[in-house]
Amino acid sequence: MSTVDRTPEHALGTLGAVPIAPARRVLDVTVALVLLIALAPVLALLGAVVAVTSGRPVLFRQRRVGEGGGEFVLYKFRSMRTDCAGPGVTGGDDARVTRTGRLLRRLSLDELPQLWNVLRGDMTLVGPRPEVPHLAERYPPEHRWVFRHRPGLTGPCQLRSREYAAALDGRPDPEQYYLTVLVPRRVALDAEFLAHATAASVVRFTARTLWYVLSALWDRGGRS
Repeated sequence: MSTVDRTPEHALGTLGAVPIAPARRVLDVTVALVLLIALAPVLALLGAVVAVTSGRPVLFRQRRVGEGGGEFVLYKFRSMRTDCAGPGVTGGDDARVTRTGRLLRRLSLDELPQLWNVLRGDMTLVGPRPEVPHLAERYPPEHRWVFRHRPGLTGPCQLRSREYAAALDGRPDPEQYYLTVLVPRRVALDAEFLAHATAASVVRFTARTLWYVLSALWDRGGRS
């Protein structure tokens, strides 16, 4: 059983990393490597679809907060337009999302390039959602402990992404709502998982993620 260090911090740069267990790292490398090889044709096809329908760049690169408060470059298939600005959070009906991007997001296919981040050790298979630095710096101090831990490709919060995105629609200040309402909920879920973060629990969450993705195929509203 893992322990969760919830020590509040006032600056991300002062956070101490909580490394994942060796068994989880072995599982990360094995699963990420196998999937990157097996899904190589799918990744190439998705890249081509994004290039044809939305133009370049195909990959979206963004700095995110990693283990111990450091930063890394996260990779996703681009799902949003490049010619418009907006808040740092994305609602379910966000006009910045392209038609292709909406489908990719609904099936979580835009996240597949993050397998490279898992293989590199920037991320783990299951963990807290990787946050953008400018929002991480605005987290309430009592919730910043979550940045001690390695972010995950999936996790309890990622499996509620449709629900959380829908909750942002129509908010006059979606970032403020996200920080004051959704972040405390997310951190509580992360704490519950991290307190029992084992290789077995990673396998269970991976299976739940597959079901979450497949459920979008028959969910006409695109929400779980």
